[in-house]
Amino acid sequence: MCGNNMSAPLPAIVPAARKATAAVIFLHGLGDTGHGWAEAFAGIRIPHVKYICPHAPTMPVSLNMRMSMPSWFDIYGLSPDADEDEAGIKRASENIKALIDQEVKNGIPPHRIILGGFSQGGALSLYTALTTQQKLGGVVALSCWLPLRKSFPQASANSANKDMHVLQCHGDADPLVPFVFGSQTAEKMKSLINPANITFKSYRGLPHSACPEEMVDVKRFIEKQLPPISDE
Repeated sequence: MCGNNMSAPLPAIVPAARKATAAVIFLHGLGDTGHGWAEAFAGIRIPHVKYICPHAPTMPVSLNMRMSMPSWFDIYGLSPDADEDEAGIKRASENIKALIDQEVKNGIPPHRIILGGFSQGGALSLYTALTTQQKLGGVVALSCWLPLRKSFPQASANSANKDMHVLQCHGDADPLVPFVFGSQTAEKMKSLINPANITFKSYRGLPHSACPEEMVDVKRFIEKQLPPISDE
């Protein structure tokens, strides 16, 4: 059942401090779980926002000698010309779209939902945002890249999210997903959606991880894109 979200435990959730009128769905990186990110968001929580940090299913990962670990899809290599697990990426993306649909059923409109992730999770969040028909509140993409980038036309004029706001963050000392991948991804995104809505932030000396300064930037982005509703 690899790639089917039935094989993963229920997401780690940070509930809203009051009635949830907005949500953040955030996807962890390879080999991780949602728990650490739920803790990170608990530290920067906004009262009306619910944070959902799902766990990837466990599967063998080619990059790591076929060892089984939490992974949204298979990774064959980290070079820009490495083959990609197209079927796995698309399957994982459908699972994330189902999570978004579930929140919409729970009463949160799609434009009040931010999708985000770190590393492999950030890659999946970008791909999902560009392929979903739901008009999202924005994307937070940390230390990541755009998967299947050659499959996108230069202008996604028919994309529901062509005007979405994107916050992309990357450490300039990242040894796993090189900084240049992040900057090239930001340039590619500018050819796909409104370039004025893409913010790319770099962090001096930051390796393949997050830092407090970055989390403050993430909180500010969420506050701006998901403001309180006037009757809250």
